Amino acid sequence: MSNLPINKPEPSDYGSLLFKSGKFMEAQKVLLQCVKEDPYNYQALILLGRIYLYSNKFLEAEEYLITANEIRRDEIEPKQLLAELYYRQDRFLDAAPFYQKIGKEEEFERLWSFKDCKPYEIESKKESTKIKLITVDPLPIIQAKINNKKTINLLIDTGAAEVIIDREYAKEIGLDVSSSGMGIFAGGKKAKFESSKIDSLSFKGLKISNVPVTILPTRPFSQIFNGIRIDGIIGTVLFYHFITTMDYVNGKLILRKKTQENLEAFETELLKQKPIEIPFWLAGDHYMIAWGSVNQSEPILLFVDTGLAGGGFTGAQSTIEKAGIKLDEEKSKTVIGGGGELKIVPFIVDELALGNACEKEIKGTLSEQFVLEDMFGFKIGGIISHEFFKNYSLTFDFDNMRLILVRSE
Repeated sequence: MSNLPINKPEPSDYGSLLFKSGKFMEAQKVLLQCVKEDPYNYQALILLGRIYLYSNKFLEAEEYLITANEIRRDEIEPKQLLAELYYRQDRFLDAAPFYQKIGKEEEFERLWSFKDCKPYEIESKKESTKIKLITVDPLPIIQAKINNKKTINLLIDTGAAEVIIDREYAKEIGLDVSSSGMGIFAGGKKAKFESSKIDSLSFKGLKISNVPVTILPTRPFSQIFNGIRIDGIIGTVLFYHFITTMDYVNGKLILRKKTQENLEAFETELLKQKPIEIPFWLAGDHYMIAWGSVNQSEPILLFVDTGLAGGGFTGAQSTIEKAGIKLDEEKSKTVIGGGGELKIVPFIVDELALGNACEKEIKGTLSEQFVLEDMFGFKIGGIISHEFFKNYSLTFDFDNMRLILVRSE
């Protein structure tokens, strides 16, 4: 037998490997031990900061990220993560200086413009607001008022971050642009966006004041909604200010105030049903990540992006190949995405799962480039979307970091 020594990875390296494979809880245990033995282990500190941030555990994330930032003051990563941490808590004036330190002056100015007001100020006499979906397919649409102007149509899409306002509509209501930038959208397409804020977003019985918005062209999407004009999009950032339910089957968006009493009432409702609870993590400002599988593959991390019109899945080329999916090249076509036109190739997923929720014969598409795959330092295998969820009510609980699915039988 060989007596050659076995080279075991350093604990922090092992923690990094676990993180890269998406095993966040296992990585956390290893990295906590690393920090216990060496409180100034930068690699362990920054990864712990990420994991706690992804878990919405803000106090713990802040502790590790501040220490990492103090150890290496020239590094951008801890400042970027601290900016995200404060932004996610609506602590815009705390987030702004960190954006300035990493060279994002436009983001500093945008967030500093909230110095005299409270972002996402919620006014409602009711504990929950039920908003009718005027259509469900190919994507849900609701109606609202911006700055007390006329009623407009807003698309629901958790693949979006902040509320998005159509560029032409923004001009019509006289929105001031505070900053601009370049975003990356489906298929790796890039497009310019502007940022602003609105005085109010109103539904019947609910008013949300001082809302940051992104400005992009959304009216071109109207062509896939039988002429219903799309003047904006509701994204994930608004949703995490509530206990949010997208009830596809009954055609409602339900926004509950984030109180313990409302959560307990919701839990009581669930006792009468057969809920499927799925843990998730939140990367960046809106990337909800959960474990799933494609054609009974090994578990992969999927981005819960409800905005794939008429489809339920898209993914990386590697995911498509491993799942043995056959592309229908003859039916490839060009569609409109956030960054403009892109080519997609359709296919069918025999079986698609998210946690213990499973659906069969789901439509999917492959686009030109899957930019999410390695965006955060761990592999995201695909996007799970609209067609998968449309037989469910889907609830986002951002305090307990769980998705709750109830299927209509």
